[in-house]
Amino acid sequence: MRTILTLLCFWSLASNGEGPFQPLPKTPPIPKDNPQTAPKIALGKKLFFDPRLSKDGTLSCNSCHNVMAGGDDNRRTSLGTGAKAGGRNSPTVWNAAFLSVQFWDGRAATLEEQAKGPLTNSIEMGMESHAAVVARVKQIPGYVEDFNKAFGGADAVTIDNLAKAVASYERTLVTPGSPFDRYLQGNKKAISAKAEKGYKLVLEIGCVSCHMGPNFAGPALPVGTGFYQKFPVFPASEFVEKYKLTLDAGRMEHTKNEADRAMWRVPTWRNVAATAPYFHNGSVATLEEAVRVMASTQLNKTLKDDEVDSIVAFLETLTGVYPKQEMPRLPETSKTTLLMD
Repeated sequence: MRTILTLLCFWSLASNGEGPFQPLPKTPPIPKDNPQTAPKIALGKKLFFDPRLSKDGTLSCNSCHNVMAGGDDNRRTSLGTGAKAGGRNSPTVWNAAFLSVQFWDGRAATLEEQAKGPLTNSIEMGMESHAAVVARVKQIPGYVEDFNKAFGGADAVTIDNLAKAVASYERTLVTPGSPFDRYLQGNKKAISAKAEKGYKLVLEIGCVSCHMGPNFAGPALPVGTGFYQKFPVFPASEFVEKYKLTLDAGRMEHTKNEADRAMWRVPTWRNVAATAPYFHNGSVATLEEAVRVMASTQLNKTLKDDEVDSIVAFLETLTGVYPKQEMPRLPETSKTTLLMD
């Protein structure tokens, strides 16, 4: 009886946008020390698309977080400089500005901090140091001009300002206006009957204990405070061995605290239909299989095929409206190159 009453309560409140789900705001939180400005956003976009920020000039931020698509790269795990494979699947950059921590293990508190990490990661962009990144950028006259315009001062090219610019651009990458957003706002015809059944199912079986809020990634928390959950909860599930879900120690890899073993930042459901493959190791190719895996490993439930189909139909309604992206013109390195090695 309690389960039924809880479901009815969630159903009534959520239908009015007051329950575990809410429409996505049109703008994310903006930090006071990095206000949005047009010159800063334009600079950040150029940096996001520029492969010269990687050691061998082969990778940009967009290489692994393709904003012309789902904000990831559709690979099991991304390839870094020298075609070295990383250990984890690339999370989508779309709506990342609504997360309270970044990366699968939450090791970066902000988008600014996250932007610095891949630059010097040996299996990502591979630069020797942040000082080397700054030195390279300073060799491009157009960037020096852009940094001075965005931040002021005679020596505005710093790693902190670079990260602020990239983060400012990333805060424009939001996708409100999904069919389910419109449903929550009162348009009951915005989603199909099958999707509505899937919506009821995710409430009923317990998915909302982790996937809640406007970003379907947990409750609103202060920046730097992550919402972590254990995955898998039920290690006896057949899917744990099949998809090697416990080979990666999760957040413990960063904290070295045994209590953080198999703990992960809850990923967003926003645009999830466009971000296959799934999970931290990218081991699951389809959304239908991902739903089965989650039901089994997290809730100890085996779903029927029609239940899986209904939940997938609901998840498909979470794809929002992507703002148009145009490739930026990058500052030139006139009559020379920075990439001789």
